[in-house]
Amino acid sequence: MADLITVDDPEDPRLRDYTGLTDVELRRKREPAEGLFIAEGEKVIRRARHAGYEMRSMLLSAKWVDVMRDVIDEVPAPVYAVSPDLAERVTGYHVHRGALASMQRKPLPTAGELLRGTRRVVIMESVNDHTNIGAIFRSAAALGMDAVLLSPDCADPLYRRSVKVSMGAVFSVPYARLDSWPKGLETVRESGFRLLALTPDEKASPIDEAAPHRLDRVALMLGAEGDGLSTQALMAADEWVRIPMAHGVDSLNVGAAAAVAFYAVATGRPGN
Repeated sequence: MADLITVDDPEDPRLRDYTGLTDVELRRKREPAEGLFIAEGEKVIRRARHAGYEMRSMLLSAKWVDVMRDVIDEVPAPVYAVSPDLAERVTGYHVHRGALASMQRKPLPTAGELLRGTRRVVIMESVNDHTNIGAIFRSAAALGMDAVLLSPDCADPLYRRSVKVSMGAVFSVPYARLDSWPKGLETVRESGFRLLALTPDEKASPIDEAAPHRLDRVALMLGAEGDGLSTQALMAADEWVRIPMAHGVDSLNVGAAAAVAFYAVATGRPGN
């Protein structure tokens, strides 16, 4: 059973995991280095625990203590009860969900380990917007993608904003980082995957004509918002595919495009 500790000093060193949550640069460097991430909201905290992440501590406003009582009773980590004002002073924003948890990260698998036993994989290149990362993971989970691979410069899926937008889906879709780019794509190809690059280029085949759902193993490559996939990534792909557009629209937000493409990749799969 966790200890319930009332804290009234925003400088209390026990709250260090939660300080400066709005400082993106600080948290982006600090959290991976210290092996932690922040889960926000009751559902996300519960999903993180269900996925096997170890809890370091919880930060709760008083009205959330009863809601989270079962978790408090189950985990050995300390639980800090604070006022909404103190939570805002510590974190840097109004914690309207009232519940935060600091969770311990797990070691990431290698790309080769991740690809074993998978058939439908998402590959992201240089996607640095945390909202897009979260949206893509949520769609990948909902539409039956098996795993996600990230280029070395992609944003952290476990950053608080990504976790929140995904509603915890980042915990249910396994992911790994490629060691190099685009050379790391050879690991994917050598594992038997056909690399499909999603691009609005007119030279690309309509994705329904490419029939990715009929391929035994397929890896769908997505680029960053605006820039899309790099020339090097496009050259490394086996085939270019596009989503046909109407009314003069030339492209979709990468999160929306991902959802459409995932549906095309997963159509006809057992269980879908």
